[in-house]
Amino acid sequence: MIQIQQIKVPLKHNRADIAQKIQKALKLEDGVPFTFQIRRQSIDARRKQELSYVYTVDVELEDADAQGERSFLKKIHNKNIMLTSKKTYLFPKAGNIELAQRPVIAGSGPAGLFCAYLLALYGYHPVILERGKMVQARKQDVEKFWADGSLDTESNVQFGEGGAGAFSDGKLNTLEKDRLGRNQFVLETLVECGADSSILYVNKPHIGTDMLVDVVKTLREAITSMGGTFSFETKLTDIQYEEGVQGRQLVSVTVETRGKQSQIATSLLVLAVGHSARDTFEMLLQKGVPMQAKPFAVGLRVEHPQKMVNAQQYKGADMRYLPPASYKVTAQSGSVGNTRGVYSFCMCPGGYVANASSQEHLLAVNGMSYHKRDGSNANSAVIVTVTPDDYPACANQPLSGVAFQQELESRAYALCGGKIPQQLYGDYKTGAVSNGYGDFASQAKGACAFADLSGLLPKPLREAFIDGMEQFARYIPDFNRYDAILSGVESRTSSPVRILRDEQFQSGIHGIYPCGEGAGYAGGIMSAAMDGMKVAEAIRALYKPV
Repeated sequence: MIQIQQIKVPLKHNRADIAQKIQKALKLEDGVPFTFQIRRQSIDARRKQELSYVYTVDVELEDADAQGERSFLKKIHNKNIMLTSKKTYLFPKAGNIELAQRPVIAGSGPAGLFCAYLLALYGYHPVILERGKMVQARKQDVEKFWADGSLDTESNVQFGEGGAGAFSDGKLNTLEKDRLGRNQFVLETLVECGADSSILYVNKPHIGTDMLVDVVKTLREAITSMGGTFSFETKLTDIQYEEGVQGRQLVSVTVETRGKQSQIATSLLVLAVGHSARDTFEMLLQKGVPMQAKPFAVGLRVEHPQKMVNAQQYKGADMRYLPPASYKVTAQSGSVGNTRGVYSFCMCPGGYVANASSQEHLLAVNGMSYHKRDGSNANSAVIVTVTPDDYPACANQPLSGVAFQQELESRAYALCGGKIPQQLYGDYKTGAVSNGYGDFASQAKGACAFADLSGLLPKPLREAFIDGMEQFARYIPDFNRYDAILSGVESRTSSPVRILRDEQFQSGIHGIYPCGEGAGYAGGIMSAAMDGMKVAEAIRALYKPV
């Protein structure tokens, strides 16, 4: 197979235009048959007046085998043309340890689902516990909360089938290096479950909150068809272990299903509980599961008109052939030797600010977009790095970061009695309560009200936030506009906890596998799904199928 990189075409183009570029690059005569598959699509915006799409494609010459392609390429001297082969994900061979009981997976976010998918596919018949509801019922609970403020603490933006990512746009980009093909396996599986095939090649793939419901449902059905079992509205409440030859060994777990307690005998538990399972963290800590506080980031969500972002990023190019523009900005704030990072996170083109609370009298926000990303505003979290030094009173405690998050969320809730507190950026700098929106209104899921957010973040974080906003305006003019809308608090960017695991992915209690974002080993849908795959591989390497 031949790969061609850097194929440039105009904004207005079709598949035939790409084929013509391939024919020219390979110097093929008319009529020579070939097929091609798009591997990557991006936008070249370096010359703002000459935007173009750039493709990487894999080409197969129908009349040439691999040896023939190799000979063919010797005649073409172009650094952007090379031989390639498809990277195929390989699940390891099974180990030889017998499993007396089925493995249990706590959590059905991306980590839990992809761990379950592989284990089910290879005959391990996993039991998946989910404290929330299945995704269709969960969607109804979330929409009711946004409409009237009635929070179900077990079925919300954070808890339920699909995990927190199901209500944050379904962004699928990751910075994790992937030599083994896990990334492609996740994308291909999502496409098989109904996601648009463009996620296989676009530069910043996303599914959209509205599409994810059906994708997650189909993925669950695939798992159950292969022998997996789901138990919804079932929360992990305790673990039991015994002292053995290898130290502490898991023997069972206690669960609560709609108020009723029961035990499940198992020697394998995958902890894919997500970053908001604070009560589960407390239980695990009490049971002696090793964990520690880890750095994370907090801040405020910022809205701008999507037209402004389009104009700044695309410089007036024809939007009929372009997706809504996104951005990623970073800055360093503070003095030399005492800096902290400020950066955009979870940027949602054409999106909405969402009330993402999961506990009574605590308020957190997030961002989301639908598949078409056709909302009138762009939003992203602008967040500031936090370390245990920012909460020294309990800095040596594993759950100190959780306590810090809860303090911020309690302040945010109190500002407007549970409504999303908002303020214009210009007023935030002076501490004045805004009395209305400026040139554009907020696009939000959940009731909003104006308040003074200037005291929400600790002073060093507030100063770093403002410094970052001003620095970002150097790259995106008007990013610091007076009427940019701030919403708070963005506190759940990642887990503040790391549940420690060894090289075999196991906790200090043998048989417990901390996994995904909640355990501190991922930072988004893709990295969480890939971590779920790693844990499934670790289980497979030791144990025979059930």
